Amino acid sequence: MHNQNHSTIDFFGLSVEQIEIISYLRKNLHLKKLCEKVLYQKIVRQVARERGLIVTDGEIQAEKNRWYSEKHLQTEWDIIIWLTEEMLILEEWEEAIGDRLLFQKLSESLFNQEVETYFIQHQQDFDKILLYQLIVPYQELAQELFYQIAEREISFYEAAHLYDIDEERRERCGCEGKIYRKNVNPELAEVLFDANIGEVISPVTTTQGIHLLLIEELMPSQLTATVRQDILERIFMQWLESQLAHLR
Repeated sequence: MHNQNHSTIDFFGLSVEQIEIISYLRKNLHLKKLCEKVLYQKIVRQVARERGLIVTDGEIQAEKNRWYSEKHLQTEWDIIIWLTEEMLILEEWEEAIGDRLLFQKLSESLFNQEVETYFIQHQQDFDKILLYQLIVPYQELAQELFYQIAEREISFYEAAHLYDIDEERRERCGCEGKIYRKNVNPELAEVLFDANIGEVISPVTTTQGIHLLLIEELMPSQLTATVRQDILERIFMQWLESQLAHLR
């Protein structure tokens, strides 16, 4: 799985030069992000050490067990096959788990008390809508469909299934799922959050095409465990970025 010559990587019997990998990452604009993540990891390890934070063997084993269950890895052979396919050895994987758990511990240690304040200050960002949308390429078609839906000649869901430009969304009859306000396309946000529930919004033009939109449900923000984790990660990443900026 690993070549003893550190200038190459054994990829299932094929040799790949490390310099080729670095060149590919650089040319495809991935190298900067990768270097940032490596430096973030160094920052986390250093600050965690200063604060006396550690990840125990038991915590790593618990995370491994959760992963085994999620990936349906039931036997030692299953685990070996999975590690081989991912080009990992067990020690590297355990180290990666430890790093992820340390990220979590440090973020909670630093910012757990700030989550509620952040939520109050940005509460609208965490409003959710159950969104359906239909995108077509022509204004005339969008307007015709809007009138047909209004006159009940066709339902919004039928129109999305037949006319949407995206095949996957056609299969979902236009359903985009539950979306946070902060994740809504900025070109649509103002129109969407001024709309009435269950009312088809007249055609809106964006760079994607001509949209017909329908909000089935509005869910006011709540500080759930998922939202708490989202906020914690956001604050922590902002802190990491500032720490990296100070090192430059």
